[in-house]
Amino acid sequence: MSVRGVLVLLLSLYLIVGSVHSQGSPQDSFIIQYLERRLSQMEERMNQCEQKTVGVTQKTYDLSSEIRGYLSSLNVLRSEVQSEVDSVSARVDRVERELEYLENKIPTQTDIEMEEALLEQQIKAAEVDLLKKKAKIKVEKDCSIGLSQIKSLKIVKKAGDTYGSWFKDPSQGSAKVYLLSGIRNNTLLEYDSLHSFTETNTTTPVKVVQLPFHWMGSGQVVYNGFLYYHKADTPNQILKVDLLNGTVVDSTLVPGAGRLPVYSLNLNTYLDMAVDELGLWVIHADPEYGGNLVITKLDKGSLAVEYTWDTQCRSRDAEGAFLICGTLYVVYNTRYGGRSTIQCLYDIHDTIHSDESPVMFFPKRYTSHSSIHYHPGDKKLYAWDDGYQTIYKVETRRNDQLTKE
Repeated sequence: MSVRGVLVLLLSLYLIVGSVHSQGSPQDSFIIQYLERRLSQMEERMNQCEQKTVGVTQKTYDLSSEIRGYLSSLNVLRSEVQSEVDSVSARVDRVERELEYLENKIPTQTDIEMEEALLEQQIKAAEVDLLKKKAKIKVEKDCSIGLSQIKSLKIVKKAGDTYGSWFKDPSQGSAKVYLLSGIRNNTLLEYDSLHSFTETNTTTPVKVVQLPFHWMGSGQVVYNGFLYYHKADTPNQILKVDLLNGTVVDSTLVPGAGRLPVYSLNLNTYLDMAVDELGLWVIHADPEYGGNLVITKLDKGSLAVEYTWDTQCRSRDAEGAFLICGTLYVVYNTRYGGRSTIQCLYDIHDTIHSDESPVMFFPKRYTSHSSIHYHPGDKKLYAWDDGYQTIYKVETRRNDQLTKE
């Protein structure tokens, strides 16, 4: 029933009740009361219906608003999907074009065979070139001697810090002595001779050379009037400095070096330069080779790498090393300081072997070394021993005599 019908019905009942009420009989009074109760019930139901109608109308409005929101989000999502589809379509087109290009560029089987043959020739040529370099190093000089023993010890002087290096220029005819104190500095002291270095009241003035860059560690050498050292704050850069004017004339980066100290008992040195009868070397430790030592032959003029050898000598418990005639001798000790020993060697000529050589002891003195440099002319080791400048006299023999012992 509609609301209008309900209102008409109520009006009719009201008129009937009024008419009956005017007649005033008891039966009519009962009927009036009944009709009044029915009217009250109908009014209550109409109120409830009206409330429910309002609630449904509100819910319908809320649902409509929610649907409109979903439709808006759906439109945004549809736009994004369309954009992605367009992007994927563009990528597919590009991939198709690239595949078509690659199909046109794929070489034939004949071309592949020719390229493989060319690559094989290049590899063989590189191997031959390396063999020639090794042969050149071996035959350039008659270098067939090795260390047989360390004979004597001489403490020359105590000067400078606990760590440092000192040495003579191994160039023929040079008697100059050089001192570099500390593990990081840029001041080099030059003496005319060993005598002027040992004399405290010498009349010969000391030449002070200010280097353009600080050094790092204690692995420096002087060769033909040039200082070679590890530049501070760089992992593996070596500088070549002319000591006449203190300027850098060349530099190089040692491949694979500078990632860990070259000796575990000398934690401040990452590159250790060395000179022997064959020329200029650099020693470093390689973490990818188990921390073992690696030796690299450098051209003293251009600093170009001539060849590199991986050795079986460990850096752990090592305090220093030096080369004699292309053979690396590694010096070991304890972290508390003790009697230094040579327990490992590596010969690039493969004529003497570490497992066939006895352990060699330094003269009986319990200490530690921050640097050890071999002088091929004097056949002596110049070592820095807790601030003491020390010289060890060594004895060498031909390799064929060493192998017979």
